[in-house]
Amino acid sequence: YGNFIDALRLYVRGGAGGMGYPRLGGEGGRGGDVWFVAQERTTLKTIKDKYPRKRFVAGTGANSSVRSLKGEKGEDLEVHVPLGISVLCDDGKQIGELNAPGERFLAARGGLGGSLITNFIPCKGQKRIVRLDLKLIADVGLVGFPNAGKSSLLSKISHAKPEIADYAFTTIQPKLGKIMYSDYKQISVADLPGLIEGAHVNKGMGHKFLKHVERTKQLLLVVDISGFQLSIKTQFRTAFETILLLTKELQLYKEELLTKPAILAVNKMDLPCAKDNLNELMKQLQNPQDFLHLLQKEMIPANTLEFKDIIPISTYTGEGIEELKECIRKSIDKEAEQENEEYRKKKLLLLQTSE
Repeated sequence: YGNFIDALRLYVRGGAGGMGYPRLGGEGGRGGDVWFVAQERTTLKTIKDKYPRKRFVAGTGANSSVRSLKGEKGEDLEVHVPLGISVLCDDGKQIGELNAPGERFLAARGGLGGSLITNFIPCKGQKRIVRLDLKLIADVGLVGFPNAGKSSLLSKISHAKPEIADYAFTTIQPKLGKIMYSDYKQISVADLPGLIEGAHVNKGMGHKFLKHVERTKQLLLVVDISGFQLSIKTQFRTAFETILLLTKELQLYKEELLTKPAILAVNKMDLPCAKDNLNELMKQLQNPQDFLHLLQKEMIPANTLEFKDIIPISTYTGEGIEELKECIRKSIDKEAEQENEEYRKKKLLLLQTSE
């Protein structure tokens, strides 16, 4: 994964409370809290570089005194984290999420100051070890086997400049790009590390890839029309088999991924025999049940992905790129309309019940 960090383990501790003043019944100040605050243009690597010890301790509450019977609260500590963070306990249980700029999560609460209830002895702050787990947030996630042309496609449709080469694993860390439209609408696209067979059991980059797919609104499957073979030791897969294998990997990791809207981009249409292969693929996709006998039983997914659109493209000649951008736009806009409609219905229902 190179310099890209998508998980970080931190020690957080709330500040201790201040001492009480028994003679005059004075209360010590509460200890400060540790907060995680979502902020754009922040990465987990930034946190690691800035705080190499990965320890975050809030300020101690002020002691009660003759001059100030009520001690002041200790200083809070704010840790800026990237968007799309899941906060997990050390046992792996999720305790919070931060998805939008400015969202806050209380990581460790400060201790109470000394008072009559505590016999004027201050309490220690909450302490625990938490894990920050990053899942990219993008409108569209590019899904495909290595060498399908995902990086080339990202460079064609957006301003991103990913590394591109003719060997299988070019992309070793997620890359984000933005499609810019003439009316200034922007759609974010994530090029994710190449999936391989067995990814659901964490082969290759397995779970590191699949967890990022969870946080994309829609899927864009990119398939090589001439088929795919990872190495001479692995079996050759046709475009149809590739689609079913990708679907199977997504299903085995998390079945809900198959409910996401999906578009299929059939790449490398500039190659010889591409048109014949495309005609064959379209027949197979129209009636997939008739062709399942060509595959081994364990390769067949329980449910097949339903594609909103199937677009033949060539990242080499630029064929179909503009059409694909328009399809992505229509699909995202349609989903946004549905979300707005559901939101309006909920609001209306709340108004009716309150009346």
